[in-house]
Formats: sequence, structure tokens, C-alpha cells
Amino acid sequence: MPVTSTPQSFTGAIATPHVLATEAATEVYRDGGGAVDAAIAAAAVLTVVYPHNVALGGDLIALVRTPDGSATCVNASGWAGAAADPAAMRIKHGARLPVRGADTITVPGGVRGWETLRSFGSRLPWDRLLAPAEEAARAGVPVAGSLAANLADPENGDLIGMEDFERVFRPGGRVPAVGEDFRQPALADTFAALRDGGAAELYTGGLAAQMVHFLRQRGSALDADDFAEFQPEVTEPLSVTFRGLTVLSSPPNSHGFLMLRALRAIDELDLDAPVTTNIGCLMRVFHHGNRLRSSRLADPRLVPVDFAALLNDDLSADAPEVDTAGAAHSVPRGDTVGIAAADSDGVAVSLIQSVFHAFGSGVVDPRTGILFHDRGTSFSLDAGSPNVLAPRKRPVHTLMPVLTTENGSVRHILATMGGQGQPQILTQVLLRMLAGATPVAAVAAPRAIVGSQGYGSTADSVLVEADIDAVAATSVAMSGLTVVEVPPHSEELGQANVVEIDRRRQFTAASDPRADGAAAVVQYPRRRQPSDMQG
Repeated sequence: MPVTSTPQSFTGAIATPHVLATEAATEVYRDGGGAVDAAIAAAAVLTVVYPHNVALGGDLIALVRTPDGSATCVNASGWAGAAADPAAMRIKHGARLPVRGADTITVPGGVRGWETLRSFGSRLPWDRLLAPAEEAARAGVPVAGSLAANLADPENGDLIGMEDFERVFRPGGRVPAVGEDFRQPALADTFAALRDGGAAELYTGGLAAQMVHFLRQRGSALDADDFAEFQPEVTEPLSVTFRGLTVLSSPPNSHGFLMLRALRAIDELDLDAPVTTNIGCLMRVFHHGNRLRSSRLADPRLVPVDFAALLNDDLSADAPEVDTAGAAHSVPRGDTVGIAAADSDGVAVSLIQSVFHAFGSGVVDPRTGILFHDRGTSFSLDAGSPNVLAPRKRPVHTLMPVLTTENGSVRHILATMGGQGQPQILTQVLLRMLAGATPVAAVAAPRAIVGSQGYGSTADSVLVEADIDAVAATSVAMSGLTVVEVPPHSEELGQANVVEIDRRRQFTAASDPRADGAAAVVQYPRRRQPSDMQG
């Protein structure tokens, strides 16, 4: 039910993919925190309860909008080590990097990302924000359905035999059942160290020294300086105007441009009903955009990236040649969490955090309990690619937070998991809301995603949930792409979380039924004014 903000009360909204993360965020609101605090507390808990999708050893990209009307992108995607050597990797691995193992690990930027986000209006102490995560790791939590399914998934069979991984996630060689108690004492101790030492503990302190020692033992090229010198990049978002809204997302090395490009193409192609009658055409728009991502996207700090061309060139080129004979390949599942948070003081946060593929690299430091992501597998080893591996370079990234504003006021906060499909998921959710659907209905509605998204799909496949309406199914079938039908509410079609703020200042939040999440809008008597916010 929508909740209307009033001058006498404080309203906070939160949507996450796990109920315990949402509960932690609502308690933060109760204790006087704002949207930034709620998002960080939720993200920290998710590293405990949803480790197939997110961990302390992963990355973060977020958008934050502050009461003065400014919007900022915090890009805490980590870089390759200074000793990264693409020639050596070609000798070792051939044409492409592996999906698992130490060579796929880049510096995890997420904790530095939390630290940077706090500068945009945190009200509560750092140790208070991490306390729920420490408690969850130490006391134990029930195994979530999504976690159990990913542990049992045959597509994650390459993790079997990884000793450190199995010690944490398959104790005794057995996959834990849904609801079984899951404790991570080493991770709890790590959170205790972070609460005492701050984010620096993970980059220059004792935790950093332990992680670097462990990773070097496993063959990683990362060293102490790679951790110590890493800082998130704080930049302006990319934006386009669409149907009276300003839609904002993250710039390269993120693929946020794909959603903005698609919205511009909808206008240029005059696509009516793009999530039903013309969803096949929308899939072809994204099919073309995916090829641009593969050929042009890179880290703009080291490689020239034409932002304007990515957004605007060839918007009508919605029908590239389709290779229907393309070979399918396994796409490990899992990857990401998306958090949407907003408060009545005008702060909004879309936070995306990830280990990339399910359980990331599969490498777990037994002394810290930290699972490391595999973002480095996104680098190319082709010397001619703008995304080729290089020292201190960030790989092409799928994390893409989204906010919309209207006449200077925040209207939508959107976040999702879904790998390469994130732009497509968020576009469909936003379009449904703009067509009149409630946030709850929009995130639950059937979806389609083009590209390598699981179920043996290829770059030219469209995954379509079986309960999609007949008109949309016909449109996709006529697209010329290969249709792969999947069950309703399949996790491979993402886990979206949304907060909507209407023109009457009513807050509504929605969490995707494809996850184990919850959404909440809470209201408390006002305890402090925006002027009390910490810098």
C-alpha cells in the first residue's frame, strides 16, 4: 500500500532480494538513518545471506541522488593488478580467460564503494551499518531458496572439488537444504574487523595483508599496492529524456548506455506497446546494442570511449544479421543483487553489487571467509579489443543502477540482477510502470531477454517466460531470433527491485517474486532534520 510522506514524519522505502536485508534496512530507518544507510546495511547483509550473488570480495556501482537535486555515480568496480600480463594469460589459457580461479579476480571494490556512498548523506556510524551482517554471519541464517538452488545446480559443478569453497558452502560434502542453519564464523570476524577498522582494513590493514597473501598463494598477480591504491570513481551519470522523465544510469565501463539507447530507439522508431505488440522489435534493438557492447565498450580511463556514439548512433539499426547456428555455451547462474532505497528527505539510491557468475571465482579465503568475484573473466585477450586485459584496467561491467526524475523530483529507483540482461529487465519494468502498472505488477510481469542468459542460450537467443501474453509471444517469434521458452518467474530473467515516488509524494516499493526478497515503506516520527546529515 502506498505511503505518503508528511512534514511531521520521516518515510523510508527499501526493496531487496532477501527479506533479512530488507529487515536490516527498515531497522536502520527506525534508528534515524536515511536511504544511504539503509542501502549499505542491506548490501552488507546480502553478502552473508546471498553469497552466490554478492560477497565482500565483489564490486559495486551505485547512483545516489541528494536533496540538492544532484545525481552521482559511484563506480567501485575494481581494476586488474599492475602486473596484469595479457600475453602471459594467452599462453596460460588460450584465446579467453577462464570463468573461475585466481586469474579472474580483480581488486574487489565494493567495501570502498560503501565508504564513498557514506559521504552522500550517511547519518549512522559505520559500525552500526555493518552490525546486522556480522550478527547474521555469526548467529547463522536459514539457507535461502535461491542459494540452495545455486549450490545444487549442475551448471555450477565446476566448483566441486574446490577445497576452500566446499569447506564453507558444502560442509561435509553435502549441499545444505532450504531453511537449514548457515553460519560463517570467519566472515563474522571479518565484519567485526571492518566495523573497528573501517573500509581501510580491507585495502591497507590486516585484512588486506591476509587477502593478498592468500591470493598470491593461489597464483594471483594482485599485490598490496593494487589494493591500497584503489579508489572508486565518482562521476556524472549518463542520461536521456524519455516520456517526460530524465532517465539516468552509469557510464562506461558499465553497460548502462544500453537501456538509455533502447529508450531513444523506442522514440525514434515510434514503437507502440514495446513490451507487448512490439517486444520482438525491442529485442532486436537490444540485440544490436549487445554487439556494440562487445565491440566498443571499455574502461574510459585507459581507452577512448565515444559516449555519444554509444547512445545515439544508428538507433534505427534494430535488425543486425542473426547467426541462428551460433554455438550455445554454459552461462553460470547467479551474479548480482540490486537494492532500491529512497527517503522523504530527497535521498535516493540504486545500488548494484555482485560477484558476477554464481559464487564468482569460487576462491574463498578460509581465514577471512571472503569469497572473491570473477569480474576479470570479462576482459578480452584479443589484442585488438578495447576491452583487452591491461594493468590497472577495469573490465567491461554489467552492473547498472538506474534512477528517473521528473521536473526535478525523483520518480523511480530501479535495480536488478541479471548479468548481460540487466538493461533489458529494467527497460521492461520501467515501460510497464509508465503504461500504468503498479511496481508490484511491473516486477512480477513476464519478461524476455536476448543474449547469452542461461538455458543454453546464445547471443542470438531470446529467453521468454512461458506465461508471457500471446501477443508478445507472437512478436518475439516474428523477430527472427531463436526463441527459448523458460518457466514463469525464472531467476535467469533477473530479480528486480523498485521504489516509485508518485507526484503526490506517495512511496511504493516492490521486490521481485523471482527472489527471496521483500519490500517495505516505513514511516516514523521525524527524529532529525536534513540539515543534521553527516557529510
